[in-house]
Amino acid sequence: MSNAMYNKMWDQTQEALNSLLEEESQKVIEPHRNQVFIFQMLATFYIKYVQIFRNLENVYDQIVHPQKRILIRKLLDGVMGRILELKNEMVELELTEFHYFDDILQDLKLTPQQLDIPIPKYFLKEKLEVIKGREKILAQILADTELNTPSKKYPTKAIPLEEAVRLIQVSERARQGRLRAMFMKQIFLQECRAKQARLLGDRGTDPSTAALRIQKVWRGFHQSKKTEREREKEMIFLGMNPSPLFNEVSATIIQAQKVANMRDEVQMRHEEDYREALVTVKDNLKLIEGPDIQENLQDQIRRWFIECRNLTGTFPDYPKVEEGGSAIIFSHKTPQQVIEDIIANQEEEEKGKKKKEEKKPKKAKTSQEKKGTKEKNKKEEERKMSPSVFLPTMEEGNKTYKDVWKNKDESWNFPQDYDPELIKQEKRRELESEIRVQVDELMRQELKNLKLAVNREKEYPTKTGKKKEDKKKKKEKKGRKGKKDKDLTADRTIESLYKELVEEGLLIQALKVNLSDYIGEYSYLGTTLRQVSTEPMPSLLDVRQLVTLYGILPLGSAAVHEKAPVVKSLLLAGPSGVGKKMLVHAICTETGANLFNLSATNIAGKYPGKAGLQMMLHMVLKVARELQPSVVWIGDTEKTFYRKVPNTERMIEPKRLKKQLPKILKLLKPDDRILIVGTTQRPFDAELQPFCKVYQKIILVPRPDYASRYVLWKQIIQRGGGVITNALNVSCLAKVTDGFTQGHIVQVVKGVLTERRLRQQTYKPLTAVEFIAALTSTSPVYQEEEDSFKNWYAKTPMGKKRALASTGGNTEKDKEKGKKENKGKKGKF
Repeated sequence: MSNAMYNKMWDQTQEALNSLLEEESQKVIEPHRNQVFIFQMLATFYIKYVQIFRNLENVYDQIVHPQKRILIRKLLDGVMGRILELKNEMVELELTEFHYFDDILQDLKLTPQQLDIPIPKYFLKEKLEVIKGREKILAQILADTELNTPSKKYPTKAIPLEEAVRLIQVSERARQGRLRAMFMKQIFLQECRAKQARLLGDRGTDPSTAALRIQKVWRGFHQSKKTEREREKEMIFLGMNPSPLFNEVSATIIQAQKVANMRDEVQMRHEEDYREALVTVKDNLKLIEGPDIQENLQDQIRRWFIECRNLTGTFPDYPKVEEGGSAIIFSHKTPQQVIEDIIANQEEEEKGKKKKEEKKPKKAKTSQEKKGTKEKNKKEEERKMSPSVFLPTMEEGNKTYKDVWKNKDESWNFPQDYDPELIKQEKRRELESEIRVQVDELMRQELKNLKLAVNREKEYPTKTGKKKEDKKKKKEKKGRKGKKDKDLTADRTIESLYKELVEEGLLIQALKVNLSDYIGEYSYLGTTLRQVSTEPMPSLLDVRQLVTLYGILPLGSAAVHEKAPVVKSLLLAGPSGVGKKMLVHAICTETGANLFNLSATNIAGKYPGKAGLQMMLHMVLKVARELQPSVVWIGDTEKTFYRKVPNTERMIEPKRLKKQLPKILKLLKPDDRILIVGTTQRPFDAELQPFCKVYQKIILVPRPDYASRYVLWKQIIQRGGGVITNALNVSCLAKVTDGFTQGHIVQVVKGVLTERRLRQQTYKPLTAVEFIAALTSTSPVYQEEEDSFKNWYAKTPMGKKRALASTGGNTEKDKEKGKKENKGKKGKF
């Protein structure tokens, strides 16, 4: 695609965003009570924003104009944040992490695949060199630690001579026995052939009969192959089977990939040119326009002095540096507007004095009135959507697009390099603000001289005012000092702390796994099951989407993390083999995050005692903050919250972090892109209340359903080098393997697709029986185990709220009414 095509795509996306912002501003004003209507509205906005996000991400990745990319990035972060806000509102409304939009997708004529949220490529592109450098350092430290650790030398026992001779004799006799058996087999086969030839006699030697038999076999084989080919062509024609070139990468896709790589190079070159231009343009403006700007500012301020003197009779007080100096008075205003403001301020002051005199003390509100107002406010809040933090950003970006880029003539800028005029406008404002600071100092002195000369007014600063200010400053300083935590490693560098954590095994290397490698399919029965009041188990792609929303997007973008609904901790709960650890590694790979392993088994025996534990957590948090984004992984996290520690695990002290985790969460600020991720396959062993307090979001990772298993078998076999033919019934495999997890499937495919078996595929295609035979040695996840996860989730805060909402939420009210009625009856008797 050319630059013009991507510009056109951006234009279409901006139009869609503009109409959506107008629609959302109208809907927010209109309050609604109907919960279903509100959810439909939120879901529609969510889906539309996802489509805009997909387009903007594509445009930002491919457009090469540096100034356009700055605006697109701003809009992209705004849309990303708005998606997270809408998701949060839907969760609060439906009281579940998983939502199904089948009816809305039908109305908007979209497929479920278009709901998939892409991971912006700039997460890794913009810090690729930093990540590569960090990976090299980590690999070097790991290599050094492996060299320093003494390798285990297993003691070799000396064998007596007699025993050695006996072993050699045994192996030699076995070899001779195998050779003898092969020789006897050949003799036996020769005898069989000779016997068969004697029985056939002359018929076996007749060449015409032999030729006839060969012809029959060949013609039958040839016809069967011809029929197969014709059947295959018919199926392709009817659209029942894909064409042979379906899985092959076309030349156009290869060419598009080459163009995309070239665009990346052009992007980098244009970005460097733009950065250089920012410096050179400013320097040129300072030389050419700097003196004129200074003179204009001084004239403007002097005019203000004279006008104020003429209107009020005295010279005005000059604004302080902290307030912004003269920029407050003259920001986007003409001298005439400034004069009008002075007159208006005088009138307001006079009115204010009159009102103070007329005021009378009012009676305090009674408790009943306060309650009434609170209830009204609550009702109003329930009807309206919560205000968005990201809408102003998007509206501002949309306005900039309309004012600057929509109708801009770029016929002169075919290579899409930077626009020098826009840089001049931007740098002119910067230069003006810098010069204004210098001018303010000069004009303050000039105002003092004017006051002394004209009014004979000397400015004596009041001592009391100074004392008060000094006291306030001292208090603030004391307060700040008290709040700061002690830095236990103030004398050490981040590099030394990083190295120590790697050597101790607390900072580990994340596996190179993309989130797209977590294969699955959408749940097409979600809406239908919920209509029948049955809570469906989430599909694997639902889980993948939640990990993107709660883990990857906030960690990848600092702007989104600061303003979006904060998710500090995440729990992945599910049976063994469903890919919980893989998801943790995928979060790190997609965002370039560091991975800290604070699992109970990993920290056992390291940094003993309270002081040691405090030092370890301090080091982890300090390095995680400095080298953010970071992921703190706690594997088998139920051990940290054991109800009762098993005797076999008492030595490792699994509950060391139980009291520390809530404190860590409190220390994390919106600026800290640190995510605590826990994984567990036995959450029911943990104390529920402290467990749910630590983990803000709980995601159930289920065993794969039929659709996901079908996709898994197909893709894992193909990735392992297997060829799927008509002989391999993938649908049958998916049906038979109900209850088996992704881990089981990967293990079985690796076991079956050996090098020898891959070579045999040309004349012996793969069959389902081979994989099913290998599965017999593994035990599946039974329905009872899945039900135990469901029952546990129903006891969590979110699960309880969902259960109350499904029953109508009136159980407690009904109980209270019943009690009141019973009391009334007793009183009558």
